[in-house]
Amino acid sequence: MNVIPNPCPMAANEATVSNSMQAQPMVNSLGHIVQQCSSSRPQTSDLTSLFECPVCFDYVLPPILQCQNGHLVCSSCRQKITCCPTCRVPISSNIRNLPMEKLASTMMFPCKYSSSGCNISLLHTDKPEHEDSCEFKPYSCPCPGSSCKWYGPLEQVMPHLMHQHKSITTLQGEDIVFLATDINLSGAVDWVMIQSCYAHHFMLVLEKQEKYHGHQQFFAVVQLIGTPKQAENFIYRLELNGHRRRLTWEATPRSIHEGVQSAINISDCLVFDTHIAQLFADNGNLGINVTISPV
Repeated sequence: MNVIPNPCPMAANEATVSNSMQAQPMVNSLGHIVQQCSSSRPQTSDLTSLFECPVCFDYVLPPILQCQNGHLVCSSCRQKITCCPTCRVPISSNIRNLPMEKLASTMMFPCKYSSSGCNISLLHTDKPEHEDSCEFKPYSCPCPGSSCKWYGPLEQVMPHLMHQHKSITTLQGEDIVFLATDINLSGAVDWVMIQSCYAHHFMLVLEKQEKYHGHQQFFAVVQLIGTPKQAENFIYRLELNGHRRRLTWEATPRSIHEGVQSAINISDCLVFDTHIAQLFADNGNLGINVTISPV
């Protein structure tokens, strides 16, 4: 009998080592211990499935509560029920399951956006912070002052804006002029434009708000229609030019995930009042030079 030798005897061993290395936890930029799941591995193990809440189907995480028969329910759902959803016995008090809490503290749980593509697993204490900024978290419509309730994946944001907010102008190029007309209109007003360059889309927003009682201010900010990580690759510059005057602001754009209001709340944007606006305005119109540069 002819025996065909393994043509590459190290390949199987190398693959085993590679898979073993993929399963090792890592530390991400937030200092969280994370584990990436390969596409060939189930994202929810048999062990983590034991922590599934029978009401909301999310994970039951500490503090872990149970009925008198030992059936688990998450602390959020516990506030809404009076009997066990599994065995229907009345629940009159909060019974902690300390062994399951200890077990949960040693396990890695998938991100809640795993079905959208996130392959990160974390300790339960790190899940909330990661999920708050997860790049696979659905995006809301970024138009300020809009009552639009749209919610969807990042790749659908631009098609949504083009079809549902057709009044927004889009300009091409890394150096453009954002013209806000009729800045003397009373009340809260916003102006929006999209700038496309470097294979990305940026949303330019100028808002007029009554920040303090009786004192109106303008807030100008640039957002990237992309993830916070992608936004770190760019710098934007806003510049107002008038007769022997210049006002400049330079910063890293925010992701639309963070929203315009988060920048306005801490004045992390170009801020000026109505008196300064008049120094740079021309017949009630205000031109802002906008320059986008890669880092």
